Amino acid sequence: MNNYIGRFAPSPSGPLHFGSLVAALGSYFQARAMNGQWLVRIEDLDPPREMPGAADLILKTLEAYGLHWDHNIWYQSRRHDAYQAQIDTWLANGQAYYCRCTRKQIKAAGDYYNGTCRHLQLPSDSGYAVRLRMDVPITRFYDEKHGDIDIPHDLAQEDFIIKRRDGLFAYNLAVVLDDIAQGVTQVVRGADLIEPTGRQISLYNILEHKPVSYLHLPLAVDQSGHKLSKQNHAPAIDLKNPRPTLIQAMKFLGFQLPAGIETAELAEIVAWGSQNWHIQQLPDALEITR
Repeated sequence: MNNYIGRFAPSPSGPLHFGSLVAALGSYFQARAMNGQWLVRIEDLDPPREMPGAADLILKTLEAYGLHWDHNIWYQSRRHDAYQAQIDTWLANGQAYYCRCTRKQIKAAGDYYNGTCRHLQLPSDSGYAVRLRMDVPITRFYDEKHGDIDIPHDLAQEDFIIKRRDGLFAYNLAVVLDDIAQGVTQVVRGADLIEPTGRQISLYNILEHKPVSYLHLPLAVDQSGHKLSKQNHAPAIDLKNPRPTLIQAMKFLGFQLPAGIETAELAEIVAWGSQNWHIQQLPDALEITR
């Protein structure tokens, strides 16, 4: 793939844990193996969920693990004008509309939004959420590792929120606009983000822009089958002694490490990983117990 641009886009809701390191490594190795660029973007869209100092800690952790990015860091908190401008365009042409339905009402109606407010033409000063019309739902997409992945029809056809009633911009909108603006060509991320992929492809189509390709990495789960995440109190990875965790994460991603590499310098390990990475090595499973 010529002019490859990949990215790692963590949210600053806490320090990096093993699962987020796996996502960072997968996206980094794929970019380097393609002789491409690797960008880092801080997805600070939700201030109530952010941990003070987490963004800087994440960047410090990436550097400690030998993962060095290209170009300047992007922060979604500095992109609000771009998100609002696109929403205003869609509101003006009828592609988006205001919605007053609560989560409780949606759950009572079957847990999927059924378009109740689509034709009500609610006023702009109402303080309601903004939804995007799904006129051509995406019910299947191609994953570079797993092939065709089907999306439940009810989920695919749902008019989803692009701006919340509290004024915060939605993840699906921001991530697509930013990937387009940064020229990203492929998204490599954890399998927990398979579900919103169809919505994001729909956004590309509405924007009349070619979608990126997708590669979803196996998700690290605990013994109870729960995703390793900040919400589930996954422990932060070690900054002072990164080599053991780096090796564990590389094995998790399917690397067969040669004798001696586990005791090599960190930069040498990362360089070896970049040179020997290939998608075929990835486990077939979408979830792996760590």
